[in-house]
Amino acid sequence: MAETTSDKIPGPGPVTPPTPVAELPRQVRDELGRRLRRNRRAFRADDVQVVERPLLRRAVGASALGNCMEWFDFGVYSYLAATIGKVFFPGASPGAQVISSFATFAAAFVVRPLGGLVFGPLGDRVGRQKVLATTMIMMALGTFAIGLIPSYATIGIAAPALLLLARMVQGFSTGGEYGGATTFVAEYSPDRRRGFLSSWLDFGTFVGYALGSALVTVLNLLLTDQQMLTWGWRLPFLIAGPLGVIGLYMRLKLEESPAFQQQLDEHERELAQESAGGELKGIVTRHWRPLLICMGLVLLYNVTNYMVTGFLPTYQTETLHRSSGSADLLVLIGMVWIVVLITFVGRLSDRIGRRPVYGVSAAAMILLAVPSFQLIKADGSWPPVLGVLILSTLLACFAAPSAATLPALFPTAVRYAAMGIGFNIAVAAFGGTTPLVTEALVNVTGDDLMPAYYLMLAGAIGLVTVRFLPESAQVPLNGSRPMVGSRAEQRELITASKELYTASLRKTSVR
Repeated sequence: MAETTSDKIPGPGPVTPPTPVAELPRQVRDELGRRLRRNRRAFRADDVQVVERPLLRRAVGASALGNCMEWFDFGVYSYLAATIGKVFFPGASPGAQVISSFATFAAAFVVRPLGGLVFGPLGDRVGRQKVLATTMIMMALGTFAIGLIPSYATIGIAAPALLLLARMVQGFSTGGEYGGATTFVAEYSPDRRRGFLSSWLDFGTFVGYALGSALVTVLNLLLTDQQMLTWGWRLPFLIAGPLGVIGLYMRLKLEESPAFQQQLDEHERELAQESAGGELKGIVTRHWRPLLICMGLVLLYNVTNYMVTGFLPTYQTETLHRSSGSADLLVLIGMVWIVVLITFVGRLSDRIGRRPVYGVSAAAMILLAVPSFQLIKADGSWPPVLGVLILSTLLACFAAPSAATLPALFPTAVRYAAMGIGFNIAVAAFGGTTPLVTEALVNVTGDDLMPAYYLMLAGAIGLVTVRFLPESAQVPLNGSRPMVGSRAEQRELITASKELYTASLRKTSVR
């Protein structure tokens, strides 16, 4: 359990110079001032939550592992899309096989909002940890089951039907996974480091994708095409079983987040019970503005994400007619680059703010999408690598602040449910459909730059969204006590609150 202290300021320890109020970011001063006016006093020690480092590390690690496993499956499915099309849709043309495979992939996203609607309110009622353990085991079972499904040649039409069912189980569980994981880590993270610590979630995302894609790349190099069609494609999916057991064990060892354990006031508790009772309509009507902002940012992130990770491997093999080995290697380079970059961008967002990171990156997407795809199309080795690295850098800039930014849009009592609505609807409508839509656009128009135009549109929507995004860097979460990583930081914040409160009294007396 996160540490709770008495009203007395913590005792002996190294003396840390207090942080001057003037050095606090403006958004932090505004939020602290609002809370001080409501409390009518400066902070005491029990007003500021000190997070125990072992619990924090465990929370981040277990949450990141779930993302890692989810995207291990995603990387495997994306890289095996052409093979899966041949196994489950053998009677179709090569182009139709790929589209059918992507359609099955996209079908999982149709049920994601349903998973969010079920798991979100549950997470606000029974706790984040229990729901995250449930989504982990469901995700592992769905992925493992794909590796066991007989081919179309063996059981006929039942094969693609079972594939669709397994994908829908995955989609349903994933509907509660990302929103819950981001909520859990955000509620555990100290305010000053929330961007950095939350970026480890998406670090796990891209590590999982890189591992999945690397495994498929190795299998393609070691096995013949016939061996891959017969049994090789199953191996990556079967690995999900042991991974799921490990992830479940880690999540069962977690303790509930501090923000969930203690709501700030009676109003928050009433909202929690309303959410638990299924009053999703209340969430939509009261929080429609942050829901729209959430959906806009998710669209920006996930269109880019699924374009690079889901569509680009098949684009290179089916549209540019490159070998699967070179296509897989090129995207893998991009994934490794994101893994290297993402936590640095998360730390940067803590320092300069979430809005500048999103805004500059969205503008860069509008300007660089077409040049990036022109480089990817070019002959030679280095131009395609440069094109993929540009897109991967932009993707890292969208991914890194997301896990800290999105949960901060909503109060603690409805955070999980609201994330379940906003995140999953946007992913289902715009993210998971990206490979299918772009592949269809390329086939219909014959223009192999259609993916770049699609990215430009996402960048424009993201740029408009950032205009309405409140800055949340270093700001305590709505409905949570201020979170700090040490007692020294606790003393700093208490001292700063006294200075702020004294200044507010002076202003009041002058008026």
